[in-house]
Amino acid sequence: MADLRKIIIDDNEVEVNPNLTLIQACEEAGVEVPRFCYHERLSIAGNCRMCLVEVVGGPPKPAASCAMQVKDLRPGPEGAPPVIKTNSPMVKKAREGVMEFLLINHPLDCPICDQGGECDLQDQAMAYGVDFSRYREPKRAGTELNLGPLVETHMTRCISCTRCVRFTSEVAGITQMGQTGRGEDSEITSYLNQTLDSNLQGNIVDLCPVGALVSKPYAFTARPWELTKTETIDVMDALGSNIRVDTKGREVMRILPRNNDGVNEEWLADKSRYVWDGLRRQRLDKPYVRENGKLRPASWGEALTKAAAALTGKKVVGLVGDLAPTEAAFSLKNLVEGLGGNVECRTDGARLPIGNRSGYVGNAAIEDIETASEIVIIGSNPAVEAPVLNARIRKVWLKGTKVSLIGAECDLTFDYDYLGDDRAALTDLTVSDDALVIIGQGAINEADGEAVIAHVMAKGAKMLVLHSAAGRVGAMDVGAVTEGGLLAAIDGAEVIYNLGADEVEIAKGDGAPFVIYQGSHGDRGANRADIILPAAAYTEENGLFVNTEGRPQLAFRAAFPPGDAKENWAILRALSAELGAKQPWDSLAGLRRAMIEAVPHLAQVDTVVENEWTPIATRDMGTATFRPALRDYYLTNPIARASTLMAELSAAAKQRRQAPIAAE
Repeated sequence: MADLRKIIIDDNEVEVNPNLTLIQACEEAGVEVPRFCYHERLSIAGNCRMCLVEVVGGPPKPAASCAMQVKDLRPGPEGAPPVIKTNSPMVKKAREGVMEFLLINHPLDCPICDQGGECDLQDQAMAYGVDFSRYREPKRAGTELNLGPLVETHMTRCISCTRCVRFTSEVAGITQMGQTGRGEDSEITSYLNQTLDSNLQGNIVDLCPVGALVSKPYAFTARPWELTKTETIDVMDALGSNIRVDTKGREVMRILPRNNDGVNEEWLADKSRYVWDGLRRQRLDKPYVRENGKLRPASWGEALTKAAAALTGKKVVGLVGDLAPTEAAFSLKNLVEGLGGNVECRTDGARLPIGNRSGYVGNAAIEDIETASEIVIIGSNPAVEAPVLNARIRKVWLKGTKVSLIGAECDLTFDYDYLGDDRAALTDLTVSDDALVIIGQGAINEADGEAVIAHVMAKGAKMLVLHSAAGRVGAMDVGAVTEGGLLAAIDGAEVIYNLGADEVEIAKGDGAPFVIYQGSHGDRGANRADIILPAAAYTEENGLFVNTEGRPQLAFRAAFPPGDAKENWAILRALSAELGAKQPWDSLAGLRRAMIEAVPHLAQVDTVVENEWTPIATRDMGTATFRPALRDYYLTNPIARASTLMAELSAAAKQRRQAPIAAE
C-alpha cells in the first residue's frame, strides 16, 4: 500500500492514500462533494463539472475533483500539506454556473417525472440552483429511444453524464449505447436503434442521476414517499443478492439492489429486479382438495385433516423446492423423517455429495474472484445463471485475469480460452494453486456428477460451486437429502409432500403417489396436487437463505401473503399437530433455535462460513459433454412463470437466438 499523504480539506488535516482522487479523499474526510457523472464503480469521465473544488496555490480556477489525484497536488509553502476547499465562494459560484448550464434545456417535468423525490438533479438544484433563468432561447428536445421492455427513456431530460454508456460497455459488456455529435447536437443514443441485450440493463435506471432513464414497468405507479421499504435477500438465483423491496399497501411495487461488496456489489440482475409482477398473478390464496378428479376450495381445518390422514401409515417422501427457506426445509425434514420417510432437495438430479460441505459449496468466496490468478468455468454459463457474478468476472478480465471455459460455448460478455466441452477437457486441465475453478450445475447433474467434483477438487485450486437454486445450499446444510438422490427418494413412494418443487414431473394414473403441494403459485406442482396448502412467497415471510458461497443471509417480510395463505414453517407446524407428532416450537424463533442447535454454522449470518476441505476419492467420469443447466433463464421458477414481463423477455431472447433470414 502506498504511503499515506497529509492534505487539508476545509481546514481539517487528513491522511489519505495518494492514489485516491480528490472526491474520494473528501469522502474519507466526511465531506460530501456533489457529482453527476462520477460513480465509484465506473471509469472517470469528468464531463459534468459539478464536483469542482478549489486547490489553494494551484491554477486560479476550480479543479474537477473526480479527475485529479491526491499525488498530483503540489505542497504548500515550506512543504506544508496541500489545501483543498470545497465550500469557498469560488467553488460555490462555479457550481452554480454548472447548474445553470445543466438546467438550460432541462424540461419542467418534476411533477410528472418518475425520478421525482429521488433525483440527484432536484437535490443539487436546491443547493446550487436559482429560481429564474437568464435564457430565453427555445429548449432543446431529444428523441426517445426504444431500449426494450425494461427501460423507458425521456431523453430531453438527459444531462449527458454518460453513466449509462459506461455501465453498459464496462460492466454489462454490451456495445449498444453511445454518445454521438458535438456541442448542442450531442446525444446519447443506441446503435442502429437496437434494444439492449443484457441481463443487467435495469441498473442504468439506478445510475441515471435524472429522469432520462426510468423503469418502464414501474412508470407512473407510485412515489417514493408512498412506499414502505424492506431490506431483504433475492432468491431468483443462488447468488443471494441484497435487495430492497418497496411495497405500497399489500403490493410489491419495485425491487432495487442494496450494496454488499462481498456479494452483488451494488448491481442486480434484471430477472431479480422485474419479477415482482409475478407475485400478483396465479397466486394460491386458499386450500384446495381434489374430489372426483377436480380441485375444490376447502378450509384449512379440512385440508390439514385430509393431509394428515393421507400421510398416516404410508411411505412418505418430501421434496424441497428451489425457493424454500432453510427453516421450511428443516421443518419438512423433521416432519417427514418422523413418519419414517425420506427428504430430497436435489430435485434437478444434481449429484452433490452428502455431508461434505466443501464438496457442495467449495472453499472460495465470491470476493476471491478479485484476487484469482486465473478463473476456470466448468459446465456453466454465469452470464445467464448469475449475471451479477459474471460482471465481477468481467471486471477482473478487464484487468488482465485469464478466463477459461469447459462446457458449451456461449457469450460471457468477455473473451475466454475455450478448452472443450467434455470430460476429457477436465482431465487434461492444469491450473495453478491460486486459480479459482467455478463449477456449475450443468457439470454435476449427470450420473457422474460426484466424480466430476472429485476431479475438480483434485486439481488443488480454490473451488466455488455455482448453484442455480437459492434454497439448495441451506437445504443441503440441514440434511434434506437421501442417499442415491431423487430417483432413490421417490422410488415406491405412496405420498409425496411437495414443498414448492415445481420443476419435478410426478407420475399420474393408477398406482401414482398421492401429492400434497405446499407453495405460492398455481404452477406445475399445484396442477398435479391432490391437496394444495397455500404458502407465502419469498417477499412475504422471514427466512434464512444460504447463498452459493455458503453465506447465510436473512430475508425479511415486505408484504403479507394473499387470502388465507400462511408462512411455510407455520403450515408444517400446524400439520405436525394434526398428525399427533407436534414439532417442539411455536414460533419462527423457536424453530431457528432448534435448527442452529442442529447446524451451528447457520448462526453466522452474513459470514462466508469456512469449510473443512475434504477431497472426494477420484473415480472414472463418463464421456458425456457438459450441457447448460438452465433451458430458459427467465422462466426457471413459479414466480417468474407467472410474470408477463418475464414471458415477454423470454420470447425476445428466443427471437434473438434465431438466425436472421435474408430477404429473397
